[in-house]
Amino acid sequence: MSTIADSALKTAQTWLTDFFDSETRIKIKNLMQNDPQELEERFYKDLEFGTGGMRGVMGVGTNRINKYTLGKNTQGLGNYLKQTYPNEQLKVVIAYDCRHNSDTLARTVAEVLSANGIKVFLFSELRTTPELSFAVRHLGCHAGIVLTASHNPPEYNGYKVYWADGGQIVPPQDGEIIAEINKLSFEDIKFDANDNLIELIDKEVDEAFFEASVANGNFNAEGKDDFKIVFTSIHGTSITAIPEVLKRAGYKNVTVIEEQAKPDGNFPTVKSPNPEEPEALAMAIDKAEKIGADMVVGTDPDSDRLGIAVRNLEGEMELLNGNQTMVLMTKFLLDQRKTAGFKGNEFIATTIVSTPMVEKLANAYGVGYKTSLTGFKWIGKMIKDFPNEYFVGGGEESFGYMVGDFVRDKDAVTSTLLACEIAAQAKANGSSFYKDLIDCYVDYGFYKEHLISITKKGMSGAKEIKQMLKNFKENPVESVQGSKVIWVEDYNTSIAKNVISGEEKAIKIPKSNVLVYVTEDGTRIAARPSGTEPKVKFYITTNTTLDNSEDFKVVDKKLDAKINGILEELKLG
Repeated sequence: MSTIADSALKTAQTWLTDFFDSETRIKIKNLMQNDPQELEERFYKDLEFGTGGMRGVMGVGTNRINKYTLGKNTQGLGNYLKQTYPNEQLKVVIAYDCRHNSDTLARTVAEVLSANGIKVFLFSELRTTPELSFAVRHLGCHAGIVLTASHNPPEYNGYKVYWADGGQIVPPQDGEIIAEINKLSFEDIKFDANDNLIELIDKEVDEAFFEASVANGNFNAEGKDDFKIVFTSIHGTSITAIPEVLKRAGYKNVTVIEEQAKPDGNFPTVKSPNPEEPEALAMAIDKAEKIGADMVVGTDPDSDRLGIAVRNLEGEMELLNGNQTMVLMTKFLLDQRKTAGFKGNEFIATTIVSTPMVEKLANAYGVGYKTSLTGFKWIGKMIKDFPNEYFVGGGEESFGYMVGDFVRDKDAVTSTLLACEIAAQAKANGSSFYKDLIDCYVDYGFYKEHLISITKKGMSGAKEIKQMLKNFKENPVESVQGSKVIWVEDYNTSIAKNVISGEEKAIKIPKSNVLVYVTEDGTRIAARPSGTEPKVKFYITTNTTLDNSEDFKVVDKKLDAKINGILEELKLG
């Protein structure tokens, strides 16, 4: 038996005491007798917090989502809250999404907190992640928790922790909480609920959230009566919010895909409930073609990501990527702020693997620009770290956007309304969302991005991902499609090096396992492991000038050809 397997077996044996329920003990004994490899997968490590909290496959084991792993996390969080806010009546709000066991796991988390004397506001039914972020400050809570695995496959669930500002926990806080968790044994978890401390919430918080979403996302666009929207919640939580918010903002022509409207953790009509995947929006796009809709919007299970499709120059529905949507949303918000009058303290934000066009916009409008590691917790942290600066909006390439700061996480509810406002106004002006995007390319440079995700599951997959990134670093790219690499940005060492001149610059954001190559012509190749899925991701960004909108198709094909050449050159195709 290997050292890892032996260690996993010893850990599994500690789960055979009477503290663990009989069903759990029976499952572990069965794995010991019949599937030692699966036992090893479940117990070889503890689940860890990544870019979007903790996510994992549900089941028994320390490397799985279950009442004990979440209970231990919650006990550690409760201990940390008591240390941080001594002599206060602590309050935590909890929400959950449509996934299997989310409701029962949320109840377990609430019971553990209440057993520790902490007041809990628990949503009575599933709600969106942005509403949870909003509710933290609305209810004056010290923390918030949402049970969700975002867009991961059906067998996953997860646990995200928010602090009093409504943003996700970040360093050093996350490390301090994890240290508290690691001090505990499972037997330290207090499961005996104090029901007097658990209060169910729903409509009152819903109403406040809807009002805030409309206030932040509605810009009184013209042409709403003539604008047709097809919306799909892809079996997730956004059905509880987006149709109502659109209605309140004045949109009357909203067609909901009924086959996907009922929350369902099996996500029966799609291969993946991820709006980044074209297949997830196929049903909605088909409906849009049939009824002549102007826009399709689809959201992931917890409603923090949105995918949209709009009519292209040929009048066909075309999916946009997160970078394209982010650029137009950011420009629109900057235009609105400019009309109201810049105060000189505005900033916009994005991540290191998102389109450089956002920085171009910041420079053109004379506003601040901040960039972060992947994950909206970092953008939320910017708002907290710079209280005297005004956050206009910001997003990341993975289909997430945040409008203002009333929610401190990516928010598909308000962003959906914003996208509709932009498109309705564009149509009323004789243009379109798509044409306005092309105009941005003319004004700020034509940037085109492409993402490659390679999935490697399990313990062996984690090793493969680590090796792939090691190879990418130790066998450096010297040129891309004939353009020399000038800069190598290593976020593990926090050093950006000019490989021609030898100049080095310090990277002033937290360390992370990300490597970026930048060439003479501005092409960027970035690689990083996903913080929420068993994947390694490669991000490719190309750019050129676009002299006028009439040349769009020709130049677009050239950039496509360049991207295909890069994929072939790096053997990523």
